[in-house]
Amino acid sequence: MNKLNTKELVNKYGFKFTKSLGQNFLTDQSVLDDIVNSAKLTKDDVVIEIGPGVGTLTKELLEKAKKVYSIELDSSLVPILQEELKEYDNFTLINKDALKVDFNELIKDEKVKFVANLPYYVTTPIIAKILTEGYNFDSLTIMIQKEVAERIGAEPGTKEYGSLSILVQYYCDVEIVRYVSSNAFIPQPKVDSIVIKLLKLDKPRTEMKDYTLFMKIVRQSFNMRRKTLRNGIKSMKILSGEMIDKAFENAGIDGGRRGETLSIEEFAQLSDAILDLL
Repeated sequence: MNKLNTKELVNKYGFKFTKSLGQNFLTDQSVLDDIVNSAKLTKDDVVIEIGPGVGTLTKELLEKAKKVYSIELDSSLVPILQEELKEYDNFTLINKDALKVDFNELIKDEKVKFVANLPYYVTTPIIAKILTEGYNFDSLTIMIQKEVAERIGAEPGTKEYGSLSILVQYYCDVEIVRYVSSNAFIPQPKVDSIVIKLLKLDKPRTEMKDYTLFMKIVRQSFNMRRKTLRNGIKSMKILSGEMIDKAFENAGIDGGRRGETLSIEEFAQLSDAILDLL
């Protein structure tokens, strides 16, 4: 297989980068190789790629997978992708905003693997969409901003740990694949990146009675990081102070702790204890 070269393609087509779309194209072949290898693709796999750029990663996915759906927002990239990947009959290009795509229309009865070099500005919304909308997927292998990846994989008691950590780890195991320097892109971004793999769990990491309430309590606890859990919950105005104390007692959790010290399981216990008193 003749690999595509990002810099050559950008020059060949005179492509102009759009800053508002967060376009930074990967030029380091070793990173492309690591993304493809960590996705562990087979000829039975269906892949949804978000943000194919000029198609350097896309071509390698097409060589490995049964089918690749690439979703690209920038219409000026469409003719480049169609021309460079025209030999592949397992390639489907979708010129839409990935946040507005119903992935089930593509997945149908198959389990898919997501692969993406995500623009920094849509990283969290895209991840949240994939995780919370009930899609049947096996894994999500993505290159994202270093700081966001570190937050996703953070453990309780660290400054990086937050609601994003809990959202992702509730659904997935997290694996850091590799670090990527900012000089591996054109144009060069101001921050470094990380390739991260999210392996979907067979079932969520813990059980709770009301997921919506659980996430409200999680977000409230991290929105007020300097406050104790008790004061954070009190500001939600869903229970009296006396009932809040009872909820903490029933959950076996000290209300004087801060949210960043609680595990996912402890947040679930607290959420259930609060729900029981509503």
